[in-house]
Amino acid sequence: QVQLVESGGGLVQPGGSLRLSCAASGIIFSMYQSAWYRQPPGKQRELVARITRGGTSNYADSVKGRFTISRDSAKNTVYLQMDSLQPEDTAEYYCNVEGQYRIYWGQGTQVTVSS
Repeated sequence: QVQLVESGGGLVQPGGSLRLSCAASGIIFSMYQSAWYRQPPGKQRELVARITRGGTSNYADSVKGRFTISRDSAKNTVYLQMDSLQPEDTAEYYCNVEGQYRIYWGQGTQVTVSS
């Protein structure tokens, strides 16, 4: 059974940083493409960053230069380092992995950027 568990969300002031973690069980992250999405209040879920099986990463224009996605194979965990956070980054953040037969999602972690 595949399970993804996100952590690291919270309340942060504008300009601050957070690191989100997504720990997997039942699936090996390094064998598949994985990603972080977010869903701001009242809006649709949107792609934030993606990392391919080979380690190539790409980002939404809105977070380029501020967010970094990475993967630790030994810990079977994907991270999202978020710097220079702004109020518009406030959202529920979800990780996913595109497995062989389906996409798996975590339960989400809330990030609130406010002074």
